[in-house]
Amino acid sequence: MIYPETLQKLINYYKKLPGIGEKSAERLALATIDFKEEDINTFSDALKNVKKKLNNCEICGHICEGNICEICSDSNRDKNLICVIEDYKSVFSFEKVGNYKGVYHVLNGLISPMEGVNPEDINISSLVKRVNKLQNPELILALKSSIEGETTTLYIKKIFENKNVTISRLSYGIPIGAEIDYLDIITLDKALEDRKKISE
Repeated sequence: MIYPETLQKLINYYKKLPGIGEKSAERLALATIDFKEEDINTFSDALKNVKKKLNNCEICGHICEGNICEICSDSNRDKNLICVIEDYKSVFSFEKVGNYKGVYHVLNGLISPMEGVNPEDINISSLVKRVNKLQNPELILALKSSIEGETTTLYIKKIFENKNVTISRLSYGIPIGAEIDYLDIITLDKALEDRKKISE
């Protein structure tokens, strides 16, 4: 079926969303046509505001609407316990679990020499600055079990060698190569609870 150009453009943009194929994109686009004009305007504003109003927290790199995210500004959080994650989506996964009382550090990527991603290309330098200001901190490395995840883990471990920093990682109940933000809450909670100190 050949759609009008305007509708086809909308379908094409829906297809850019993760998990949305041709048929799903068509259904979403056709459903959008039936929106009231007020809803279309609100929807459009919401899309634009995602780009206009969201930025990265100056401390941890998570997304927020101000300069510092709600987690970093929460005085009840343990600032000496830092969960190091690949991207902001994993923060939401941990927060859904509800049992973690520390803070986060978002790397915004993993080291991957094959793809030209080096340590200076991700958010590691700010992690070092954070940790150097703390007393007896613990880093929980919640990175996926892949070559890139292991490379990043080893690099971070090397940086903090011979320093008073405890480095642990999630337990291995997590499937190899699994994305943190796709794990169910029970598995993620158990992996966090049973985290293992990385041996020297």
